[in-house]
Amino acid sequence: MAENRVGEKYKSPVKLVVLTAILTLLSGGVGAYFLGYLGPGKQAKGVKIAFKAGHPSENQKIHKSSQEKERKVLYWRAPMNPTEIYQKPGKSAMGMDLVPVYEGESPEDPSAIRIDPVTQQNMGIRTAKVKKGPLVRTLRTYGHITLDETLTAQVSPKTNGWIEKLYVDFKGKYVPKGAPLFDLYSPELVAAQEEYLVAFQRSLGGKSMLDSSRRRLQYFDVPESEIQKLEKTGKVSKTMMIRSPLNGFVIEKHAEEGEFIRSGVSVFRIADLSRVWVEVHIYEYELSWVAQGQRAEMTLSYLPGEVFSGKVSYVYPYLQPKTRDLVIRLVFENPDLKLKPDMYADVKIETDAKGEGLIIPSEAVIRSGKKNVVFVTRGEGKFTPRRVKLGLSLDDGYVEVSAGLKAGETIVTSGQFLLDSESNLNEAVQKMLDAKVMKDLKKKEEDFFEDMEED
Repeated sequence: MAENRVGEKYKSPVKLVVLTAILTLLSGGVGAYFLGYLGPGKQAKGVKIAFKAGHPSENQKIHKSSQEKERKVLYWRAPMNPTEIYQKPGKSAMGMDLVPVYEGESPEDPSAIRIDPVTQQNMGIRTAKVKKGPLVRTLRTYGHITLDETLTAQVSPKTNGWIEKLYVDFKGKYVPKGAPLFDLYSPELVAAQEEYLVAFQRSLGGKSMLDSSRRRLQYFDVPESEIQKLEKTGKVSKTMMIRSPLNGFVIEKHAEEGEFIRSGVSVFRIADLSRVWVEVHIYEYELSWVAQGQRAEMTLSYLPGEVFSGKVSYVYPYLQPKTRDLVIRLVFENPDLKLKPDMYADVKIETDAKGEGLIIPSEAVIRSGKKNVVFVTRGEGKFTPRRVKLGLSLDDGYVEVSAGLKAGETIVTSGQFLLDSESNLNEAVQKMLDAKVMKDLKKKEEDFFEDMEED
């Protein structure tokens, strides 16, 4: 009896421990079941929902992965080379995992691209509206002052002789009209005077002989006053005084006192500088803007701030063979003689407006030599390249667009070269895809006919 009591005494604690362990396991299992750790159904789903709500970044990843599964993969490309494309997932030529390109990421227009706002800001993209405006251009060019060729004269005797006395002994001297230049001794002039004097005094041969002798003196440019003096005094002058034909400055001198000169040789060249010409140079494409009578303004480096006004007097009908530009002649009055021949000047020609037209900033145009392209915004970060036909170059950096755009459209004025690179890349990838699809279709067609031949 004593032994049985001792055994029961030891068995009771063992049963208690076992019972406690079973109850603990049961309570844990029930709790786990209700919390969703065990069994399928709403509990597991509830746990996932709670997990998503507690971790938004993971929620985005799960949502994105589900969307990617729903979208169709167009092709696979290498991450480091977008032109390296495949039809199946795998490794690129560099051993990197291929990146899928889904439907919707490739635009309908292969050359169109989509840029998110942050990237646009980083690229420095700026836009402007296509607008209507006046077609005005002010030509700015350079020129040099020259003599007015209609106000110059050559002094050249019509007979051989010697310069007895020289009144103008240096270049640059101002001589008024009629001022003496030099005294010329010529045996032919002396003989002509004597012939006329004899005919005048004796009237031999009648009036016809007198008129003939008088006309000979006139042909030698003997002034009327000298002829009258000869008639009045009856004395032949040894020398004849040569006078200035106009008011002006001596710009050329080819004579010394006592020098023998031949008939027809230029002794002096005299120029009136009260009016000057300015020859300016323009390019061929600017010729359509220039016309006679247009107003011009000129400034000189040695007179800062002073503006001289003139007008276009002549457009030369030929180009300069070396510089390949066109010369325009301007006329400027020069009463104060501030305009000196051979000075360089900055010239502005105010051209006439050619109506209105569509104008855009010139910087928006990508000129490749064969075509002119601008990028048009389509909203939501989309950009499309478009060919345009350009017209006249205008003031303030604008250019006329004669075809390809409409008023009110928005175009890219800065960052368009980066857009052009991306657009060309997209277009190249699309062409490669099209070529690969055609190749696969052709291969399938060949395999189909080979199978028919085997059957």
